[in-house]
Amino acid sequence: MDLVQGLVILTPIHLLATASPGPEFMLISREALSHGRRAGLLCLFGTMLGLLIHLGYSAFGFAVLIASSSAALWGIRVLGGSYLIYLGFSALRARPARANDGLAEGSASAVSASSIRKGFLCDLLNPKAPIYYVSLFTFVLSPEMPGYQVAAYGAWILLIHFSWFCMVVLLLSNPVVNLKFRSISHWIDRVLGGAMVAIGLKILTTVG
Repeated sequence: MDLVQGLVILTPIHLLATASPGPEFMLISREALSHGRRAGLLCLFGTMLGLLIHLGYSAFGFAVLIASSSAALWGIRVLGGSYLIYLGFSALRARPARANDGLAEGSASAVSASSIRKGFLCDLLNPKAPIYYVSLFTFVLSPEMPGYQVAAYGAWILLIHFSWFCMVVLLLSNPVVNLKFRSISHWIDRVLGGAMVAIGLKILTTVG
């Protein structure tokens, strides 16, 4: 399979997988709505760091080992499900925004670090990632494929991920949109938090 043919096959598959509502979408949306564009983009950056790790071990064939190891998948599911529940309960405690709310200079860096960390762990501990990437790489890649082609596919996956979630962040952090959501932001946080808890519980209950 040549590079162009592989990109034609990979693009719709990964675009649909990225656009499907999941933990990353909920987390990035919450960061953008609650803390603004910078926090949303930094959270997106964190997810891309996690994605780089998934792409790295998949390219070297380690995704097959992880996906075929019941102990490894069990550990990832427990960690991933527990982390989503933790994030969800944090969001469930959201309080109504006040008119004079704002980020002090001293707290801005803390929010930035927190956004990156949450995005990174959310992506890294996604228990579906090893199975998804082993399927994707098995379907598109082959052992004789040159390294530059593997790198091109990885870069294209990152670009799709970045483009979609950047659009989400820019939309939700738009002043007009954000202002409309501001009065009900705590309810949005709670809804997204409840969804995260539900996903986390579902992941934990499928651990076997």
